[in-house]
Amino acid sequence: MTDTLTIRRPDDWHVHLRDGDMLKAVAPYTARVFGRGLIMPNLAPPVTTRKAARAYRDRIVAATGDSGFTPLMSCYLTDDAKAGDIAEGFKDGTFAAVKLYPAGATTNSTDGVTDISNVTGVLERMQQIGMPLLVHGEVTNPAVDIFDREAAFIERVLDPLLGDFPGLKVVFEHVTTSEAVAYVRDKASQVGATITAHHLLINRSDIFRGGIRPHLYCLPVAKREKHRLALRQAATSGEACFFLGTDTAPHAVSAKEAACGCAGIFTAPTALELYATVFDEEGALDKLEAFASLNGAAFYGLEPNPGSVTLSRSEAVVPETVAAGDGESVSPFMAGESCGWTVASG
Repeated sequence: MTDTLTIRRPDDWHVHLRDGDMLKAVAPYTARVFGRGLIMPNLAPPVTTRKAARAYRDRIVAATGDSGFTPLMSCYLTDDAKAGDIAEGFKDGTFAAVKLYPAGATTNSTDGVTDISNVTGVLERMQQIGMPLLVHGEVTNPAVDIFDREAAFIERVLDPLLGDFPGLKVVFEHVTTSEAVAYVRDKASQVGATITAHHLLINRSDIFRGGIRPHLYCLPVAKREKHRLALRQAATSGEACFFLGTDTAPHAVSAKEAACGCAGIFTAPTALELYATVFDEEGALDKLEAFASLNGAAFYGLEPNPGSVTLSRSEAVVPETVAAGDGESVSPFMAGESCGWTVASG
């Protein structure tokens, strides 16, 4: 039995850091372990310009200090986005990718795309220059059951999109279903997928265990047990199309424990430890480095990070809360519980 594990310093390919006091509170948790993080642009107002992205990047760098963490910025896609501006941002290194939020799909997505036909010019330019498109893969039609929205997105949006743009690189973010896993495998030459720690650990029944548990509510919502098992098999398979993206998404406790609570799960304090625990349970610790440190970098055309992180087989207790300024706090995933691995050095 392995009691220590050393891997290349990993990357987190899906990070919400918010802004202001919240940014200062949560960013160090990501930066302590991960070499790079792909930063989501759904602030209010969203990050749609190079100027806004650079200013946000500067605030993140200030919040993470001398950790060596590199924020990679994404551009929020809107119906009136300009292909030339986005292409220039990719060329000069401001933007690493473009994020497609279907309007109304999740937190701060009201400015998202209302119809994919509105952004075909942008997608054509992205295809030409090799710029990745990140998709929140859910339809927003209220007539579609919330547990079926990912599968419907594949059929109604993603598959036609890939047919129209066969050279476009796409990341299917935070996949939650066996249908998505199968689709990514089938399109692995063009499509990658991020998988969160929490979707590997909970299913939809957990949200209602002993009462409604608002801190387990996220979008896309956790699905049936068969889907959780499919995600665990995919993540631990070693296949290059699957890689780490926590979708860590902090909200103040007051915003989660409310009549209409916010969607999002904050995993950053013990993210790598949670993944290690899952990989250990699946007998696949030898595959963790590929998933966490190699596959995503290769998909984005980057070299793996220098340096390494060592984990040890010992309990890591998740903090009960994280102070977030102005009397607010954030409750991490599995608050007060423990996972089976600890980051010993990095």
